[in-house]
Amino acid sequence: MKSRVSMLGVGVSLALVTLGASAVTKDDYARAEKFLSYKTQPLVDHDVRSAHWFNDRQFWFVDTDHELKTYLRMDVASLKPEPLFDQNKLAKAIDKVRAKAAAKDKKAKDKPKALDASKLAISEIRLPTDGHIQLTLEGAVYSCDYPALNACQSGELSALLAGNKDQADISKLHGVTSPDGKKVAFIRDWNLWEHDIASGKERQLTTDGVKDFGYATDNAGWMHSEQAVLVWSPDSKRIATYQQDQRKVADFVLASAELGNPKIEKWKYPFAGDEHVFMLRRVVIDVAKAKVVPLQMDADYRRSTLCDDVSCGGHGAWDDVQWAADSNSLAFVSTSRDHKHEWVRIANPDTGAIFTSFEESVPTYFESGVKGVSWRYLSASQQILWYSERSDWGNLYLYDIKSGKLINPVTSGQGPVVDVKHLDPNQREVWFTAVGREQGVNPYYRQFYKAPLDGGQPLLLTPEAADHSISVSEDGSYFVDSYSTPTTPAVTVLRSASDGKVLATLAKADISRLKAAGWVAPEQITVTGRDGKTPLYGLMFKPTNFDPNKTYPIIDYVYPGPQTGSVRGRSFLAARADHQALAELGFIVVAIDGMGTPWRSKSFHDTWYGDMGDNTLPDQVKAVKELGAKYKWIDMSRIGIWGHSGGGNTTADAMFRYPDFFKVGWAESGNHDNRIYEADWGERYQGLLVKNADGTTSYDNQSNPALVKNLKGKLMLTYGTLDDNVPPQNTQVVIEALIKANKKFDMMAIPNARHAYGYATPYITKARWDYFIEHLAGGTSGDYSLKAWPWY
Repeated sequence: MKSRVSMLGVGVSLALVTLGASAVTKDDYARAEKFLSYKTQPLVDHDVRSAHWFNDRQFWFVDTDHELKTYLRMDVASLKPEPLFDQNKLAKAIDKVRAKAAAKDKKAKDKPKALDASKLAISEIRLPTDGHIQLTLEGAVYSCDYPALNACQSGELSALLAGNKDQADISKLHGVTSPDGKKVAFIRDWNLWEHDIASGKERQLTTDGVKDFGYATDNAGWMHSEQAVLVWSPDSKRIATYQQDQRKVADFVLASAELGNPKIEKWKYPFAGDEHVFMLRRVVIDVAKAKVVPLQMDADYRRSTLCDDVSCGGHGAWDDVQWAADSNSLAFVSTSRDHKHEWVRIANPDTGAIFTSFEESVPTYFESGVKGVSWRYLSASQQILWYSERSDWGNLYLYDIKSGKLINPVTSGQGPVVDVKHLDPNQREVWFTAVGREQGVNPYYRQFYKAPLDGGQPLLLTPEAADHSISVSEDGSYFVDSYSTPTTPAVTVLRSASDGKVLATLAKADISRLKAAGWVAPEQITVTGRDGKTPLYGLMFKPTNFDPNKTYPIIDYVYPGPQTGSVRGRSFLAARADHQALAELGFIVVAIDGMGTPWRSKSFHDTWYGDMGDNTLPDQVKAVKELGAKYKWIDMSRIGIWGHSGGGNTTADAMFRYPDFFKVGWAESGNHDNRIYEADWGERYQGLLVKNADGTTSYDNQSNPALVKNLKGKLMLTYGTLDDNVPPQNTQVVIEALIKANKKFDMMAIPNARHAYGYATPYITKARWDYFIEHLAGGTSGDYSLKAWPWY
């Protein structure tokens, strides 16, 4: 800590010395824990963030008051919320089902605990037929008579009504249900099968699937599961999927830590630069005939126009494949291995014939949206609604399929379209969320618009300067809008999709109990990027007992992107990770979205394409310096940094590249060299691996192990030994390099933990706090145990 020479600073210096030497007490830790999400979120009442539409005119939502949940429904005709069901009757009816199942289960030792009717954890509700309701509670499906709720049964309603009680649980199939709700397509022994929900009968649809060359498989790198990935045709007669060739892809192996021989996990996981990666042989399956129609084209790379997997939203959806409304044709987009080239294609599902409508190439990487794949197939008019960043901003364009020519831009100007929420091909209108289009509004606040497909100005439907989360009715006539900011809680309303008029208020979040517990809002900050002119936006957290006459160490929480940033959204949250909790222990904590992160212009996002070692660090350093010059209570001699995953990479990188600036770093599960991370990630943002004649490669500039000789400060490296996302050797190669460089460092390998630390999260969180207390604040940590998992 730097000494102060002026007499005016003596009092402050003495205070700092006392602060630095003090021991953190259990009361201090308890005060910090009060600001973790599991302590703060229960103190927010009437925080309705989403609505779930049953149909065009009815939806359900959950309201909370003092942690008591009320399930409500609203009809757009009455505009009055009413109880969806009698929660006490429902709880008792399901209790009977659970007790009966437990009595039959010889392995069950204890009776299931009775459900608390006021805290039912229901994730999905359907009204499949009159007189019945189907819901998913704690992962199990129940079907009940409705609204009487005299009796419930376990399983899918259609199976139960057909008397097929033994085959009613389809969740274990990990399949995709057909649009008519009658069938489930699932994987068995590398082939695709059909399960009839009502009868429980199963039928094999493909026969040539073999090990590592199977149909609809999702076992691809860090996204590996039993889930089938496919798209049913609207008439439920065909399936679009693929046969994935992974026969030559390298194996990846992990071993558990336990008494006796470890359990071995092995699956396919290609690294950047590998000769062999996942390839897809696209097919259409005629379900009735169990006939496979291969599309007449070479195999495609397993790539997406948006994310680093073909199923960006999960649940078996194949985002870049869309059927025509009449099920007679199929549109899809092929992506090059390096994500620089896209082919928009139409397939004949009867013959497999392919027609390429148009293509787009970019110098860095193509993206079809910010939060969702935003291209759409307008089959009736033979048009494609296409997303492109060709103007440096993500906008929508209308193309003619037959000619492949641009008809007209649908949107233009600054501020990217985030995702398409609804498209009406008959009324020729599209509804979408976008950011940065309104003057004077935070450029990260999502707002909702509609625009005519054939040209014209978009209409803003949500004028409030806030971040809007939107749920649209099935026919696009209405939408539920929950809007908030990082400092103001959510207001949730029902609006007309034609003009945005508010029709009813569902809820207004009440944070009076949260404030009474001592909560304070983070401060929204704006700093300048590395170029000296681009504004960057972030949040700053100060202790609730903040004293401007003292100085505080500053900790930079960082996530570099490129797929997201440090702040992670601008809606209201009672807790953001453990930022405020850490601040309570005597720190200033900041999270800043640097250049190279999304939600802005294409050039902003591309700032360090091909140089992933940049990690937004020039922006982070400049931002902290700017804050230090502005606020004298920030001690610029005590700067820390921490992050998880990509943020773990950045943290170690910061300690190596800026060793005189960052004094303490805590790096969790970092992808420290993208040559040993999944191929799709590095090849998208760093480019294809090029090996030069002199032995260097195009990936050398992003390798943390190559920089360890620069380390001066205190660095902690942590990782889970069963991390199936970022392979453990990413951290191990840094450790090896540090040892060879004779550098002092700290490390913690967490046995049997995945990428997120699961059982060890409370321990690791407390250990991270203590690391900064001891090495950045100069204090003494103490004993304390966190009672639950904080949210990362």
